[in-house]
Amino acid sequence: MDWLVNNLATIIICLILAVIVGLIIYKMARDKKRGKSSCGCNCSCCPMGGACHGGNKDIKKT
Repeated sequence: MDWLVNNLATIIICLILAVIVGLIIYKMARDKKRGKSSCGCNCSCCPMGGACHGGNKDIKKT
């Protein structure tokens, strides 16, 4: 029982952080099911800009 009392603040902080992380994961999963993207959609600055959103349609194929 002494261990629990001595570490109560740490336990509470860990529980709060776990709830926050769980809510973030839940929102990301819900947004993915709805087809929303988690990126800022500024593909010109993104190194993976050509790989998402169906590719870059402005590039001419040769």
